[in-house]
Amino acid sequence: MRRIHRTRRDRVTDVALFLFAACFAAVSSQSIPVPETLDPVWRDVDQVVGGLGCAATLLRRRWPVPLAVVLLVAGTWAHYLTGPAMVAVFTVAATRPWRVTAWVAALAFAPLPVFLWQVAELSGERTGSALTYFALIAGAIGWGLFRRSRQQLIASLRERAELAEADAELRAEWARRETREEIAREMHDVLGHRLSLLSVHAGALEFNPGAPREEIARAAGVIRESAHLALRDLREVIGILRAGPDEGERPQPELADLARLVAEARATGGRIELTGPPDGRIPPPAVGRTAYRIVQEALTNARKHAPGAAVAVAVSGSPDGRLTVEVRNAPPPGSASVRGLGEGGDGSAGGDGSYRGGSAGGQGLIGLAERARLAGGELTAGPADGGFLVHAWLPWSTTGIASPAYRSSASGKGE
Repeated sequence: MRRIHRTRRDRVTDVALFLFAACFAAVSSQSIPVPETLDPVWRDVDQVVGGLGCAATLLRRRWPVPLAVVLLVAGTWAHYLTGPAMVAVFTVAATRPWRVTAWVAALAFAPLPVFLWQVAELSGERTGSALTYFALIAGAIGWGLFRRSRQQLIASLRERAELAEADAELRAEWARRETREEIAREMHDVLGHRLSLLSVHAGALEFNPGAPREEIARAAGVIRESAHLALRDLREVIGILRAGPDEGERPQPELADLARLVAEARATGGRIELTGPPDGRIPPPAVGRTAYRIVQEALTNARKHAPGAAVAVAVSGSPDGRLTVEVRNAPPPGSASVRGLGEGGDGSAGGDGSYRGGSAGGQGLIGLAERARLAGGELTAGPADGGFLVHAWLPWSTTGIASPAYRSSASGKGE
């Protein structure tokens, strides 16, 4: 037998409905038209059956349909089962499917056509009692249907709330993943440039310990300054991550900062030629930041993988067209291989010249290609004229293409 778990509220409801059925039978007993010719023994039996019917309402959760059928059939000759029958049909309407409720309702109103056929022959008292009975049964079924619809509505709202909560959790997880990717990309962009400067001069000191004191002092100064700036950038990035949404953000690099970036690279001995950006024509900040990051990463890769090679940076464009960024490096001195901007694990060029990144960490030119794509542009990299070329174009205006993901990736957290 299936065990039905009942809560405290269910038990209180069952007892309340039992008391309702008993009180209804007791109150209506004086108005029930019982024939005067009824034997006193059958009258007592009738009352006992009414009491048993009231007690049987406690079984309404376990056997609602059989209980309703028995009480309705027995009510055709017993006079004190109206209260229990109301409780039974209410339970069926509130807990069972529409089809089952319809069959029980049909059984409850089956005597109605016969009553209407004989209504002219019945006394006024019996006619009023019968009409009251059918009205009470109809009211009990209607109330049960209302309660069932309300429970279904509450269950639907609860399900929708659970789905909304699950959707919010998925969105939060997506946002956290996007934030982690943004942090990783920004840490790469911020620290890669500084640490590559430090690595170049540290390597020079290692392989040339007999250099003049002035050169050693100069290299040590660059190492100290690069380490200091790297720590400062790292501290500021972490500070932005810990700061609240109303505490502002660190000023972001733009296209006008390219001259300072190239000057820092030249200070380390790099041979870099800068052409552009266009004077007096400044693209939107998001586009300028993306272009800045492309040049920054390309210079970092050239410094790491083609040390000593000449690098040419060209930035051009107009407001009614595109912003074009090209960074080209020649082979390093004494090397015939094509190395530099896209080698060393940061990227590779396919046979069609399009960029196909291969960074193990998923950063470097891979991240820049993704930034260019989100900005509505494209980044390609590959061998060119014995060297290596990184070429990117970006729409001058971000109107219509600056999705939330692009704005997140392009804004960054610092230089």
